[in-house]
Amino acid sequence: MAKLFDFQQVLKNIPELAAYLPITLELALLSMLIGLLLGLLLALIKMKRIPVLRQIAALFVSIIRGTPVLVQLYIVYFGVPMLLKHINQVYGTDLAVAQIPGAVYAVLALGLNSSAFSSEMIRSALMSVGKGQTEAAYALGMTYGQALWRIILPEAMTVALPTLGNSLISSIKGTSLAFTCAVVEMTAMGKIIGGRNYRNFEVYVSLAIIYWLLTIIIEQLLGLLERKLEIPEQVANYVPEEKAG
Repeated sequence: MAKLFDFQQVLKNIPELAAYLPITLELALLSMLIGLLLGLLLALIKMKRIPVLRQIAALFVSIIRGTPVLVQLYIVYFGVPMLLKHINQVYGTDLAVAQIPGAVYAVLALGLNSSAFSSEMIRSALMSVGKGQTEAAYALGMTYGQALWRIILPEAMTVALPTLGNSLISSIKGTSLAFTCAVVEMTAMGKIIGGRNYRNFEVYVSLAIIYWLLTIIIEQLLGLLERKLEIPEQVANYVPEEKAG
């Protein structure tokens, strides 16, 4: 009679699943990078209240937030090839649609999803930077782009760091749906292993352990980075004991 739960099988699965961890991390980091860049663009459009673009950005964010990420993955996976084939037919181009790997669609869909949620986070972080610093940058002859890159973004990212950590963790967990785009990452490999040994419960316990440990590591690294970023402020506010007395 087969065991109800085989912990040895859980331990045996972990190395085989962990071999696909680099693919999971690559998908997460690339999608988060797209999300941050597009999220920054959306945030700036909203802050500057650019006509038409502001309405388009609001509609985009509303659609992304109002639909499941799984549906978005399917739309991108099936919709982008249809669009490219249509372009080939209309303009006589020769875009190699069949040669585009599924990972590209997964990164694109996850990146678009991340951007909608990152935009509000980035906007609030940008607004937390004092207007006096921006005005000082203008007084020194900087353009808005220079002030944004040299002053506003560094300070805003410090404020947004905890939320960015949550965004990275969400991106990592979101890659578990990349199998819909025919990408074999950890979760997809888990399905393969489960179909091979019929111990699906043990496989998903193994996956849960890996994702959990990965989340703990990221949280520890972010905590360390936050403490590093707090040091200059602590030094600036330090008052020697003899002066304090």
